[in-house]
Amino acid sequence: MADATAQRIWNTALGQLQIHITRPNYDTWLKDTEGLRVESGTFVVGVPTEFVKEMLATRMRSLVSQTIGRILGRSTDVAFEIIGRNGHSATNGNGAMPLADSVSVAQPAVSSPRSAPRLNPRFTFKSFVFADSNRMAAAAACRAAEHPGEDYNPLYIYSTPGLGKTHLLQAIAQHASHRGDVALYVTSEQFTNDFVTSIAQGRSDEFRRRYRSPQLLLIDDIQFLTDNGRTQEEFFHCFNDLHSNGCQVVVTGDRPPGSMPGLAARLSSRFQWGLVADIQPPDAETRLAIIQSKAAEQRVDLPLEVARLLADRAPDNVRELEGLLHRVVAYADLIHAPVNLDCAARALSALKPVVAEPPDPHALLEAVSACHGVPVQALAGKSRARPIAEARHIAMYLLREDAGLALKQVGLLLGHRDHSTVIHGVQKITKVLLSDPSLGAQLAEIRRNASH
Repeated sequence: MADATAQRIWNTALGQLQIHITRPNYDTWLKDTEGLRVESGTFVVGVPTEFVKEMLATRMRSLVSQTIGRILGRSTDVAFEIIGRNGHSATNGNGAMPLADSVSVAQPAVSSPRSAPRLNPRFTFKSFVFADSNRMAAAAACRAAEHPGEDYNPLYIYSTPGLGKTHLLQAIAQHASHRGDVALYVTSEQFTNDFVTSIAQGRSDEFRRRYRSPQLLLIDDIQFLTDNGRTQEEFFHCFNDLHSNGCQVVVTGDRPPGSMPGLAARLSSRFQWGLVADIQPPDAETRLAIIQSKAAEQRVDLPLEVARLLADRAPDNVRELEGLLHRVVAYADLIHAPVNLDCAARALSALKPVVAEPPDPHALLEAVSACHGVPVQALAGKSRARPIAEARHIAMYLLREDAGLALKQVGLLLGHRDHSTVIHGVQKITKVLLSDPSLGAQLAEIRRNASH
């Protein structure tokens, strides 16, 4: 279990770290971490996967260590540990990583024991702010959690990013778990990775037992499953098995199933068998209620005028609201000032303007092409000539880090390359950046050209 004091320290550190790194970097590497404990002068941070652990250890250890040291007032080392179910390290008995890095609330009895990262304990129905903009989706989610497989099956929830879809999915999983039901929450990218790994390792039967056994299957961001015929076919059969057995299926996406390009017609049709519910951006009063709820949750004494200021700064995104609160609280802590209107205004003015949209992926590719003198078509081609391969790795890095694309999306843009190839490209550029300042300058130039 995570130590409460360590978690409070880490919440403060996350607020400070958001000031120093880009939003895509924060979302990719730090969003799903937590403070576990302080032992022998070392602060231990829990991370969801081996990949995140490696990236934080190689590229952010110094920054994180310095941030924790400022908070504690003493030099502090930092270590990263994969979080398993019940707070245990996510490895099996011989130290190997498990098949999936998905989030399991409870494990089907027919599946072999497997550790997995935990759900976010803050994502419960109690902490969700119900409003007119989300009432149907939230009420249906509550019903699905309380009476799985009965009324709204499947339940499909859609919205633009940052409005609470993941919160509702994890709330369903946690409520079902407390009732003693077996629930499995994964992202579509995790489902795909598990499926691909199971084929490569000859463990397809185990994969099917895992995904066709829970009483509730919760799939987040189904849009990332599109354009992958074999994975969609596997999910189709998984859905049919669960649904015919009266098991609850809940899916989220960024648009209605009938409007999602690349989604097989038979899947789109099945998603519309039950209830399709949307979440709209919150109005001013709802945003105010959300920011006050987040402040109370973090035990922050937040004046009303500060709450209104934050609510006005993020009109369309609940996730951004929480990020702004973290930044203001961190800034107040850094300058040893109370959280008031003057402090909040200075904190927000000291930050870079909030970017409403990530850079256009095609603009990034064009900028890489111009910088390296390599045609965009060559970036997606088969040539492994060194100049082309280097430009391709930079494109992978920028599409992942700046545009925030999933590994699958990056691979599709660059010639249908698999996720392991993309990971290799991103890791390579990350390592070079640590020792070659000229590459950083080159990336800055590409980013400027892509934004014009």
